[in-house]
Amino acid sequence: MLMESVSIKNLDLNFGSVEVLKNLNLDVHQGEFIVLLGSSGCGKSTLLNCIAGLLDVSDGQIFINGNNVTWQEPSERGIGMVFQSYALYPQMTVEGNLSFGLRNAGVAKEEIQKKVARAAEILQIEALLKRKPSELSGGQRQRVAIGRALVRDVDVFLFDEPLSNLDAKLRTDLRVEIKRLHQQLKNTMIYVTHDQIEAMTLADRIAIMREGKIMQLASPAEIYGRPVNKYVADFIGSPAMNFLEGRVEKGAFHFDGGVLPLAQYDFSEGMDGDRDAWIGIRPEHVLVAEGLAKADLTVSVRADIVEPMGADTLLWCEFGGQSFRIRLDGQFEIKEGDMIDIGFTSNAISLFDKSSEIRL
Repeated sequence: MLMESVSIKNLDLNFGSVEVLKNLNLDVHQGEFIVLLGSSGCGKSTLLNCIAGLLDVSDGQIFINGNNVTWQEPSERGIGMVFQSYALYPQMTVEGNLSFGLRNAGVAKEEIQKKVARAAEILQIEALLKRKPSELSGGQRQRVAIGRALVRDVDVFLFDEPLSNLDAKLRTDLRVEIKRLHQQLKNTMIYVTHDQIEAMTLADRIAIMREGKIMQLASPAEIYGRPVNKYVADFIGSPAMNFLEGRVEKGAFHFDGGVLPLAQYDFSEGMDGDRDAWIGIRPEHVLVAEGLAKADLTVSVRADIVEPMGADTLLWCEFGGQSFRIRLDGQFEIKEGDMIDIGFTSNAISLFDKSSEIRL
């Protein structure tokens, strides 16, 4: 039985007449890395602020390590928060920033030194302890912000888009460091982002949010491979999934591009009846060249736009009456105007009901 580190029960949050979070439930296991993922305004940062105690909830309860903390002060919840804006004191050195909370809490001087030294070692900022925040790079400031949460020996770390102010290369480096930090500390971490790469690479489980509700809570592999609805399917994956309209009838999907037999498709329970539907095909799951031997349906298309990206090439074409994306190996030779045979197999697609958009 996994111990719940953070448990959220029937949480509502309203700003005036606007419902921001709606009857939300979430259990985070001890030592788990959960990512709250969604577009701007979906309620992910609001949920994090409720867990932190920075916002009062309208209804429902929040438990941390079995204690009901719904109405407790942030300082009493055993959490450490890392903000996007770093939130460092500009007039203090790095060491001052790291030790500030401990000094306020009346921790003994030797103990403070020990904790600051340990955090600085883990985050590799020992050489920066005497510097002020203004003398640090964005990545170094973010490390100090993480260090400030680290020195407090908290049970749960909350990260609110900590990497969004950094450039792409630094983001990648710090992402790896946060993952390493989690492996080392084994604390519970709840991490908010709108960046799906961060979510896929860091999370044990991802909660995809939309309009104050969790659409799907599952492992990155499950969310990528078996999205519960069309919204999740469209949100995860870069480039995005291709969608074509058609109809499931007599064990096959009929659409403008042809007829795809569904013998290998894993239908959800009771969802295999005839109906209007969307088919979702990821650009990387389109078969070409030798891969066509496995295809359940093969068609020819003309290359409209070719985007070489080094390791991959992204090909745009017209298919099924709309623009369609295909990811090819970077070595694949093709130019605009060429005809190319592409194929699909029913075990590498998703089907969604036309009206409800729920996975079939």
